[in-house]
Amino acid sequence: MSSLQLIEKKPESSSSDIQLAKTQAMQRACLRLFEHWRLTDEQACVLLGNIAKRTYQRWKTGELGRVNVDLSTRLSNLMGIHKALRLLFTDPKRGYEWIHRPNRAFQSKTVLDIMLGGQITDLMRIRRYLDAQRGD
Repeated sequence: MSSLQLIEKKPESSSSDIQLAKTQAMQRACLRLFEHWRLTDEQACVLLGNIAKRTYQRWKTGELGRVNVDLSTRLSNLMGIHKALRLLFTDPKRGYEWIHRPNRAFQSKTVLDIMLGGQITDLMRIRRYLDAQRGD
């Protein structure tokens, strides 16, 4: 037998497997982020595009899965908001609390109030604001 015949070829990961793994990582990260933000299940569901509370509760038990484009975009924006806050605040606790504080840039509403508008553009608005504060 030649040495080439002895090499077993590893199965290649498909792009859909990789995408699913990334999505599930974002789902787990959002669950942790929402704990830090002290969100209720209802608030979390709104930020995630009004997903069913039961679906969100399944996520919390580890039942993660595929998501649609809207939810994937929301997860991405939430991760972008989290990243920006971590870069802007040296103390992570201050970054987590920031979303609950009235903000002059949003007519003294809290950032959470803005995000709970429920539209994907509400999340994008906060992400753009934070990116501008960072100088991106």
